[in-house]
Amino acid sequence: MIPFLDLKRINKQYRKDLIDSCTRVIDSGWYIQGSECDSFETNFAIYCGTKFAIGVANGLDALKLILLAYIELGEMTKGDEVIVPANTYIASLLAISDAGLTPVLVEPSIDNYLIDTNKISELITNKTRAIMPVHLYGQTCPMHEIQTLAKFYNLKIIEDSAQSHGAYYNNVRCGNLGDASGFSFYPGKNLGALGDAGAITTNDEKLADMIRVLANYGSREKYINLYKGSNSRLDEIQAALLNVKLNYLDTEIQHRREIASLYLSNINNSKIVLPNKPIEDNHVWHVFVIRYKNRAHFQDYLLENDIQTLIHYPIPPHKQNAYKEFNHLSFTVTEKIHQQVLSLPISPIQSIESTQTIIDIINKY
Repeated sequence: MIPFLDLKRINKQYRKDLIDSCTRVIDSGWYIQGSECDSFETNFAIYCGTKFAIGVANGLDALKLILLAYIELGEMTKGDEVIVPANTYIASLLAISDAGLTPVLVEPSIDNYLIDTNKISELITNKTRAIMPVHLYGQTCPMHEIQTLAKFYNLKIIEDSAQSHGAYYNNVRCGNLGDASGFSFYPGKNLGALGDAGAITTNDEKLADMIRVLANYGSREKYINLYKGSNSRLDEIQAALLNVKLNYLDTEIQHRREIASLYLSNINNSKIVLPNKPIEDNHVWHVFVIRYKNRAHFQDYLLENDIQTLIHYPIPPHKQNAYKEFNHLSFTVTEKIHQQVLSLPISPIQSIESTQTIIDIINKY
């Protein structure tokens, strides 16, 4: 069986360093808000090119805390609107809803599955306060157009960078393309922890300070609570593990690009819609997503031939029971994408031989 993602083998490469880092934390006796978190925040900010990085509990909290901080700073008010692509993972919408704001859904482009910038302006109202571009599958959104719109309408840009660690747009890394960005380090991400973890990047000192306070029970000083905050802190062990894995991220991304290049150059089944080939080498290929009309039969065929695939994602947010208020809406491009997409195996330890096997089996279908 060619697995979709073998996390055990991926992390085994760095087993000694990971164990050493955990041992260091255990022996230190300091497990929350210590030197390991400080070190990772510094290193990740440098990696993204931002002034600040704040470690938090997970990617959903990262996005939510940005919005809550803007509310506390008076930049937004409960009930304000945030424009977000309709075909994202539900966490993007949950962050908006949990902050007491209203998600406004916009269709993606069928060509790249990213937010369709031509459809944003028609959704902007006097309650719109932000655009949340989602850098889906490891590629960056068309940020020039989004930045132009945000400047014209005086909107915040909050990047959902959960799938795009290390991706570039015009030589600027994601996380540094808007006012703030939320990252997830869920174990399956390109930069994955060994548990839940997340981070926020920004160049706004006031925003960074407010996020830190809100993530720490609304407190700067122990037992003195200034705001109704929450507990969302990156623990020392996960920070230490991420510090190890950050050293290898670019090397792993390069291998993903090699796998993607083989797929793009050699899959020649005319019934399959491949991703667009990047003009520049800026895609980090968190997942390699194809489209096929009869997806269920094709996925079964691949499994019968010992190839494991996943669907990112089978049901769009506006058709989930969690958002019953959106169930009546129709987003035809989004629904087509969710009905047809299938993710092929791609990982930093996937061999060229396995990749060629996948290609051969697909071409025989």
